[in-house]
Amino acid sequence: MPPLMMDLQAKGDSDHVVTLFKRGNCWGAISKSNHIWLRWRDPVYRSLRELTMSYFHEYVLGAKKTLWAYSGAIDLRRFDASLWITNPEPCWEVAASLDGVRHYPILSQVQKKHLKLRDKVELDGAKVLQYTAPNKQAERRY
Repeated sequence: MPPLMMDLQAKGDSDHVVTLFKRGNCWGAISKSNHIWLRWRDPVYRSLRELTMSYFHEYVLGAKKTLWAYSGAIDLRRFDASLWITNPEPCWEVAASLDGVRHYPILSQVQKKHLKLRDKVELDGAKVLQYTAPNKQAERRY
């Protein structure tokens, strides 16, 4: 299978990129996040939209849900391998390409208007981190 990625696009929040894989006809994702939410997905999703929706309730900033769109699968073979396999620097060319591909909205305007804010239990759960930031300035990057 080719190396594939998908961009999860957020409103007022950072995008998140996942690495895609398939087992049989179902999609899964390899993902890294310091938070407990945006991680691995087992290959049980029949479409990329279904996989994207598995991240919806956990893709948040404070009390607001922020996941608005997803891209199709992006084949990394279209980029020079030195940009994304062995490059010790950020892969800005790949990131710019992700922003430029077609994205599919997941919510209508009416749905966006009626989204429920997260409650105290969900907000407290968001404080669980895998790594502690070395200082307050670095905290947002984690």
